[in-house]
Amino acid sequence: MSRSVEEKVEEYYKSYLDKLGIRHFGKTEVINQDIYEALRTAKSKSGGSGINYPDIQLFLQDKYTRRLPVMIEAKGGKNKLEKLDKNDEIIQVTVYPSDSREGAKNPHKKGDPNYSTIKNYAVNGALHYGKAILENSNFDEVLIIGINGTTLKNGSITDPENKAYYISKQNNYVPKHVAELDDSWELFKENNIDHLFEILDKLSLTDAELERLTLKTEADLEKQIKTIHQAIYDDDNLKTMLSTNEKLYLFSGLIMAGLKTEGAPRLEVNELRSSDKSALNDGHIILNHIQVFLEARNADSAKIEMIMSLLDSVFKKNGLNQPHNGESAIKKIYRDISNNIIPLLESNLHLDFTGKILNSLSDWVSIDNDQANDVVLTPRYITKMMAILTRTNKDSYVWDLAMGSAGFLVSAMDLMIKDAKQKIQDEQELKNKIKNIKEQQILGIEILGNIYILAVLNMILMGDGSSNMLNGNSHELYENQNFPANVFLLNPPYSAPGKGFNFVEEALSKMQKGYAAILIQENAGSGNGLPFTKRILKNNTLEASIHMPGDIFGGKASVQTAIYVFKVNQPHDPDNLVTFIDMSEDGYTRQNRKKSSQEVNLRDTDHAKERYAEVEAIVLNKKSKTDYYTEANGKVIKDAISLEGNDWTFSQHQKFDITPNEQDLKDTVAEYLSWKVSKLLKGGGTDE
Repeated sequence: MSRSVEEKVEEYYKSYLDKLGIRHFGKTEVINQDIYEALRTAKSKSGGSGINYPDIQLFLQDKYTRRLPVMIEAKGGKNKLEKLDKNDEIIQVTVYPSDSREGAKNPHKKGDPNYSTIKNYAVNGALHYGKAILENSNFDEVLIIGINGTTLKNGSITDPENKAYYISKQNNYVPKHVAELDDSWELFKENNIDHLFEILDKLSLTDAELERLTLKTEADLEKQIKTIHQAIYDDDNLKTMLSTNEKLYLFSGLIMAGLKTEGAPRLEVNELRSSDKSALNDGHIILNHIQVFLEARNADSAKIEMIMSLLDSVFKKNGLNQPHNGESAIKKIYRDISNNIIPLLESNLHLDFTGKILNSLSDWVSIDNDQANDVVLTPRYITKMMAILTRTNKDSYVWDLAMGSAGFLVSAMDLMIKDAKQKIQDEQELKNKIKNIKEQQILGIEILGNIYILAVLNMILMGDGSSNMLNGNSHELYENQNFPANVFLLNPPYSAPGKGFNFVEEALSKMQKGYAAILIQENAGSGNGLPFTKRILKNNTLEASIHMPGDIFGGKASVQTAIYVFKVNQPHDPDNLVTFIDMSEDGYTRQNRKKSSQEVNLRDTDHAKERYAEVEAIVLNKKSKTDYYTEANGKVIKDAISLEGNDWTFSQHQKFDITPNEQDLKDTVAEYLSWKVSKLLKGGGTDE
């Protein structure tokens, strides 16, 4: 086994920095108190509580006091620069696939976290330090570098190699390779710093990278929720102690206690003492932290009172607070949430993460109030498409009168903020606009308290977007709203009058302009939505009808749905052509395995993303890059409808050509000859 030359690698690069005139710091030097505390707070490279010691540290600073920490980790062995996974991503913590052998030096169980890659590879270790700084300090960006070498000549490294990555909160902690630093660190010199920062500022995530990151985060989140719920389900005491609603409240409350926000410190696991005294027990501590968290996020007093009343009885349960082997059930569950779920939520990705909780729990037992398939999570790729079809932008005012966990509002807000970032250059103006979007430009109403709390938590996570989240009967509440809505998004309860079209009629009657997209049971458009559908056409134009796959809810609701798109406050002209699209084949293959992840249950097997983009282009009258849905292949029909409100479905406008053609004749003759030959071979006579 070759001996590591790590110290010589350090010497080589320290000497290089000296030649460049760059001040650098060694392992035990305190480069900055904030960074020191961040590295001390984070887990060590081995997963323990020891302090992290990067081999080389330095600051890069421009004339405007922009300070960029640089963390450098050294190794000295063959192929020890970095280790990537099959997706070319830098590996961090993995899990052991099996138990260690008896008597092993570092014993472990199957599924335990494995930090070996972080310890053994330079870039992987540097990334560990970089994330620790971003997660635990006031710095928003960091440069991480792995350095390595294997060969010595006259006591000096002859084959130095390094690789640098830029990480920032803006880029959701995704490392971006800085290729300009592979061969030279000249950009570190004072007169080159501005150019380096220009390079770094261009290293933003592409739309494709953001989508991959979002899908990965969703899959990881769902996996962790299922794992924690499995543990609760397998515990005989907890399994019978908590109803489904109470599990929703438990998850939500523990997440709120674990999130850090300005004015409200994150609850650390070691603050839970597992005391059997009611005034000091873990549930009491959690409730206090939730109260502080909601106040820090500027939730109004009525919402705080409502949320606390829902959570109070759950967190005061004796069974959750009673110590078992010195630890309460609340502390045990909170440790898992703090370690495995909270890190996934502390990003600027806009995820309907509480919808994931809802869906994961309903995999096991029915959500209360769900007897009529009225509580289902609309998949994000559908909520996003519907927000696009309604022309949602930075100036939209978006509402949902049966919001569930607020998935539609999450997708709309994401589009609105992205549009604002593209069109507004002034930093203060952009900041004010995003604040206004979150606080003033969305409105959601939900009647079920157990679901409402998830919607509020969704919006609070995105920065106090909860001011227009209302709990109550929308048929009563919306009358008192002076909300200038120009986008309406809805997946209504199908048990409501007109399959839910009563919500649509009410909402559209309050809108002066804009668009609406409704995901609803398809037969509501073929007569079951009357009289609402007929009345809707008096003041609104049906622009598109999209026949959706029959299994979009993954087995949670067995209804055939369609998306109906309307232009608001423009009476439907019977001569208008409506665009009908058959999207029953959308490119996704779905399964409904309860313990499987989203990656297993939802797979893009036939260009799903391209198909959804094509449908968006068709409805928005834009040029499409693909041709999965065309009039030529019968997947698109443009036809007029009556004003009766009962002929809105794709199948009602399909036209079948029954005129025989030459191929039909050939097929018939071939079938006849095949039958006759078969008859002869069997020895049967023919009288024909």
